[in-house]
Order: sequence, then C-alpha cells, then structure tokens
Amino acid sequence: MTSHRQLKVLVFANVATFAVAALWSGGQFFGIDNLQSMAGQIPEIGLLAIGVALAMISGNGGIDLSGIALANLAGVVAALATPYVLHVDTGQASYATAFIGITLTTGTLGGVLNGFLIAKVKLTPILATLGTQMLFTGMAIVLTNGSAVRIGYVEPLIALGNETLLGVPITFLIFLMAVVGVGWILRRTPYGVRLYLMGTNPKAARYAGISQVRMLFITYGMCGLLAASAGMLIASRTASAKWDYGSSYLLMAILIAVMSGVKPSGGHGRISCLFFSATALQMLSSTFNLAGVSTFFGECMWGLLLLLFASSSSFDGERWWRSRIG
Repeated sequence: MTSHRQLKVLVFANVATFAVAALWSGGQFFGIDNLQSMAGQIPEIGLLAIGVALAMISGNGGIDLSGIALANLAGVVAALATPYVLHVDTGQASYATAFIGITLTTGTLGGVLNGFLIAKVKLTPILATLGTQMLFTGMAIVLTNGSAVRIGYVEPLIALGNETLLGVPITFLIFLMAVVGVGWILRRTPYGVRLYLMGTNPKAARYAGISQVRMLFITYGMCGLLAASAGMLIASRTASAKWDYGSSYLLMAILIAVMSGVKPSGGHGRISCLFFSATALQMLSSTFNLAGVSTFFGECMWGLLLLLFASSSSFDGERWWRSRIG
C-alpha cells in the first residue's frame, strides 16, 4: 500500500513538473531536442540509482557509495585493455563487443569485492563502499596518470551512446530494459522474495534458511554490474574514459532511490517508483537549466530534497494522526 501511494505521488509529481516547466519555458520544454536531451541524461544516473536501491533493500544499513567510481574504473580498464585483446581494424562490432564485455566484467568483480567485504569481512556497508570508492578512484588515476583515455571512433559504441531509435535515445531504452528486468527479478523470482525478507526481518530470513552471505554477494555483484553499465554508457557517449566523470552522480543516485520510497532501513522499494523518481528529478533539473538557475542552487536543492525524503521515510503519518485524534 505504501509503495502504491508512492507511485501515485511520483506520477503526479511528473505531470505537475512537466506542466509547470512547459508554462515557464513558454513551450520550449516541449522541443524534441530538449526531450531527447533529458531522456539521454537519465540512464547513467538511473542505472546507478537502481544499484543503490538494491543495496538499501538488502537491509543492515545497505548502501553502495562506490557506484560512480566503479563505473569510471570499468570504463578505464576497458579502454586500456581492449586494444590488447583485439585491434579495432579486425572489426568494429567485435571491438565494441569486447569493450562492453570487459567493462561489465570489471564492474561485476568490483561489486563482488564489495559483497566480500560486507558479507565475509563484516564491514558495515557504508565503510566498505566508501573504502572501495577511494580504491577504485585511485586505481583509475594510477592507470591513466589522471588523464582521459581516448577510445577512438568505434561506430557501434558511438551509436550506443548518442544515437536514437524511433526518436528515443538508445541509452534510455537500455535504462528501460534494466528497470523492467530488475523489477521482474525483485517481484517474480525467489531472489527478490528473499531480498525483501532479509531487509525487512533479518532474523526471520535466517530462520527461513536464507544465506545472508550468498544474498549479499549476489546483490552487490548486481550493483557492480549496473555501475559498469552506467560506465559503458558514459564511455560510449564521450568516446573516452576518465576517473572523475559524473562526480555529482552519487548524490543524485541516492536521492532518486530515497525519493522512490526505498527505505534506508531496508525491505521496501519498487523499481517502477524509481523510474518515475528519476524522470521527475531530471525534468526538475532541466527546468532549472532553462530558467538559468545557478548549478550551485541545484546542488543545494538536491541535498535539501534528500534530507526531506530520508526523514519522511521514518515518519508514519497515519499513526501520528491516530495518536492525535485518539
């Protein structure tokens, strides 16, 4: 019921933001270029937000602060390693496939490392992923000496990050597939049932025979895979990889997850709500840009919204109202 109410609130927020932005911009907001630009900016942050949401749903203070650092490291490793695997002249499609494979493999291994530190070493998620965030960033800097690594003109990769299909950016379609796929996994598979139970009541999950170690390995491995997918899209869009791309993405990803109704305490959250949370935040950001609002004000607004939604997630309005009238 809570998720259902959250979904209705987020749909209303999207409609209201769209209407206000359209009126404020004098119709400029409806332009196809602006709509495609918004749709192209959502996926990178949205994929990171799905990873943050999965970590939060797992409970026990779950969080993944290493997402954007791992995304950049995966892009850097792929950009450096792919030319040693095969030359671009052997076929651009094969080169792009190898690049994507190395990116996703690197991200998954980074996520498994997070799972190992949390499940086996027993570090708290916030400390473990903060440590790996610095580790992944440091590795990317060492590998590149702090410089960007050019991927070169690989047509399938450039098309993946910049082209459209029937007027819709390909990156946005990839994000939609991730939303549908992860949403189905959480709602229709034993893994999803176990993850929600583990986040809601860890003791009951243990009595039910659910292996917390195995679940954490799988969950943070998925977080790493999603982060690597974001890194792949960043590299495809910019035709390069660097350690500091998307420096503001972490705050945005956490804000999207919390706005969608994912509770930091664990066990709650719907990926469909996360989709509408991401679109609402992107429309609000684009509205600020069209209105000429300072980016510093935007950063302040995102922090304020994060505090507001995080505090409201622990507030039970219905119980408060019953106590007042009782």
